[in-house]
Amino acid sequence: MTGTMRYLGIALGVVVIVGLVLVPMNFNRYGLFILSQWAVMTIAAMGLNLTLGYAGQVSLAQGAFVGIGAYAAAIMTTQGAPLIAALVVAIILCFAIGWLLGYPALRVQHHYLAFVTLAFSTLAFLVFRNEEWLTKGIYGISNIPRPHVFGFATNRPLPFYYLCLGSLGLVSLAMWWLIRSPWGRAFLALRENPIRALSLGIDTRRYTLMAFAIGSALGGVAGTLYAPLTQYIDPVPFNLSLSLDLLMMVIVGGAGFFFGPFLGAMIAVLLPEWLRFTQGYYLMLYAIAVILLLIYSPTGILGILDRYLSERRTKTASALRAVAPSRLETAP
Repeated sequence: MTGTMRYLGIALGVVVIVGLVLVPMNFNRYGLFILSQWAVMTIAAMGLNLTLGYAGQVSLAQGAFVGIGAYAAAIMTTQGAPLIAALVVAIILCFAIGWLLGYPALRVQHHYLAFVTLAFSTLAFLVFRNEEWLTKGIYGISNIPRPHVFGFATNRPLPFYYLCLGSLGLVSLAMWWLIRSPWGRAFLALRENPIRALSLGIDTRRYTLMAFAIGSALGGVAGTLYAPLTQYIDPVPFNLSLSLDLLMMVIVGGAGFFFGPFLGAMIAVLLPEWLRFTQGYYLMLYAIAVILLLIYSPTGILGILDRYLSERRTKTASALRAVAPSRLETAP
C-alpha cells in the first residue's frame, strides 16, 4: 500500500506540473498575472515555512524581505543591471539581515519574538517610504524591465510566467534537499524541543540564525521576481499586511509540511479571484472560509490529510496486532 501511495503521489505530481505548464497557454493577461503572483508568493511562503514550520521561529518580517528584494531588483534593473545580478544582491542582503534578525530569537521566543520582527517590518516600511533618494518614496519606481533569459525575452505575460514557474521549481528542489539533509533534521529538532536538541549536540544558536537567514533569503528571491512582474513598486504592498498574508498562507496550507505553502498561496491568491462572482461579498466569504478551516483543522489543509493517514495507519496496525495471536494459536 505504501508503494502504491508513493506511485500515486508521483503520478499526481506529474499531472499537476504538466497542467501548470500547458493549461496557462490559453489564459489571458490577467490570468497569467494571477498565476505568476501565486508562484512568487509561494516562494516567499516557503521561506517563512522554513523559519516557522520547520524551525519553530515566529516571524512577521517576511513581507519586509520581499520588499527588500523587490527594491533591489527595481533599483538595479532600471539602472541597466541584469536581473541575475539583482537576485544575487537581494539574496546576500536578505541573508545578512535575516541572520542579524535571528539574534533576538536567541533570547526571546513566541509572541515576544513576533513583536521584534513586527518592529523590523515597520522599520523597513518606513525606509521604503521615507528614503526618497534611494526608493523614490511614495512615488515608487516604474518602468521596471523584464529580463532576457538565455536570449529569450520575458516581456510578454506567458514567458514571464514560465520564468516564475521555473524559479519556483528550482527553489522547491533546493528546499526538498534542505529539509531532508542533516540541516533539515536539526531544524525539526530545534522546533520540537530546543533543550533536547542542545543535549544531543546540535548547535541551536547557529541553526536558529540559519533558519532566519535562509527563510529571509527566499523572501528576497520572491521580491526579485515581484518587481518585474508588476513593473512598478511603491511602499504600500510591503507593509505589515503582506507579512500577515504570508503567515496565513503557511498556517492555512499547513506549517511544517513541504506542500503547505503551495496550497496556502493558492487559497490566498486564487480563492478571492474564484469568489469574485459574488461581487461585494467575496472577501467576506473568503474570510469565513479561512476561519472555518482553521477552526476545523488548526494544522491547516495538509493537517487534515496527515490526520487521516495517521488514523488509517493506526487502524491497520491494530488490526495486525489483533490477527497476530490467532495466527500463533493455529500454528502447529
